[in-house]
Amino acid sequence: MELTRVIVILAQCLWPLWTQVIHLTDMYGTVKSPNFPESYQKEIDLQWNITVPDGYQIRLYFMHFDIEPSYLCEYDYLKVYSDSEELAVFCGKENTDTEQVPADDVIMSPRNVLSVAFRSDFSNEERYSGFEAHFSAVDVDECRDRNDEDLACDHFCHNYISGFYCSCRYGFLLHSDNRTCKVECNESVYTERSGEITSADFPKPYPKSSDCMYRIELEEGFQITLEFDDTFDIEDHPEVTCPYDFIKINAGDKEFGPFCGEQSPGKIQTGSNTVNILFHSDNSGENLGWKLTYTSTGSECSPLAAPLNGHLEPLQSNYVFKDHIIMTCDPGYSLRQGDEEFEHYQIECQRDGKWSSDVPLCKKSLYSILKRKKNI
Repeated sequence: MELTRVIVILAQCLWPLWTQVIHLTDMYGTVKSPNFPESYQKEIDLQWNITVPDGYQIRLYFMHFDIEPSYLCEYDYLKVYSDSEELAVFCGKENTDTEQVPADDVIMSPRNVLSVAFRSDFSNEERYSGFEAHFSAVDVDECRDRNDEDLACDHFCHNYISGFYCSCRYGFLLHSDNRTCKVECNESVYTERSGEITSADFPKPYPKSSDCMYRIELEEGFQITLEFDDTFDIEDHPEVTCPYDFIKINAGDKEFGPFCGEQSPGKIQTGSNTVNILFHSDNSGENLGWKLTYTSTGSECSPLAAPLNGHLEPLQSNYVFKDHIIMTCDPGYSLRQGDEEFEHYQIECQRDGKWSSDVPLCKKSLYSILKRKKNI
C-alpha cells in the first residue's frame, strides 16, 4: 500500500505543470469530461471557470458520473470550489456506494463564480466514461438569503432579477447607504408646561443613522424637570463612554450626559426654562430607546391673606408663576383701590416671584352708605 502511494505521488509530480483553463460566462451550459461519452484520457489537468453577473449564484448538477475510484479520491477526481472555498471532491461510480459521487446532489455557489477542476493520473486500467454536468445562473433572493447586517434592509426589502432595493415605512427616510431608515426629527418644539418625549418607535428599536433634536421652550419664570422612564436602552460600549449612540441635554449653561446603556438617568432638575435634548444613533444596533416626561414649576410668590371682610379664590398654601387669585368682598362691601371701586379684582403671580398688584381693601360700598343715609 505504501509503495502504491509513493508511485502515485511520483507520478503526480511528473504530470504536466500547466492546467488548461476554460472560461465560461454564459448564463447556462454544460461541462463534460474530454471525449465524453467515450472514456477520458490519462493525465488530464483541466479546469472550467464559470462566471455569471453579480446578483446571481451558480447551480451545478450531474447527469452522469463515472470516474476511477480511489481512497480519498487520490487518483482521478473532480473538484468543485468557489474562489478558495472547496465545495466538493468526487470520484467513483454512480452505481456504488463506496465512493464520493454527486448522485442527485445540487451544488450552489455561494457567490457568482464557480470552478470545476478535473484531474486524471498516469494510469487508467479500466475504461471510465467520465462525467456530464449542467450549470445555470440562479437569481439571488437577497431579501430572503442575506444574513449580513451590512447588506440587509432596515424595513422593507424588494428583490428583483440580479439585485434588490430597500424602502422605509411612512415617516422614515432612506439613508444614503440605501438600506438604513432614518428619521427627520430636528423641528420638535414643546411649549406646553408638561409633556412626554420618546425616541422614534419606542419601545421598538429606534432608527439608525439619525440625529434628533427635541427642544422644550417655556416662558421665563418656569424651571423644567425631566424624568426618564425605567425602560432605557441605548447602545453602549464596555470600555468607552457612549461612542456609538447617546443622549445629551443642554439647559442654559448646564450640560447633562452623554447617557447610554441600560441605566436610566432618572430625574434631572435642569433649573432652566429652555432645554435641548440631542439623541444620536449610528448605523448599527437594535436597542429599544428611551422615554421621558417633563414637568415645570414657576417662581413662587409669597402667600396672601384675605382682606378683612373679603375672600380669595382659589385659596391654596402656595402660588407660582402664572397662578392668579380673584378677590371678592362680603355683601355691602366693595373692593377699593385709590378712587376706584370693584366688584372683584384679579392679581397674578409674576416671573420674578412678585404679585402683579397689592391687595385692595374691602370697604363699605358707596351704594350701601347712601341707602343707609336715605333711610335715616
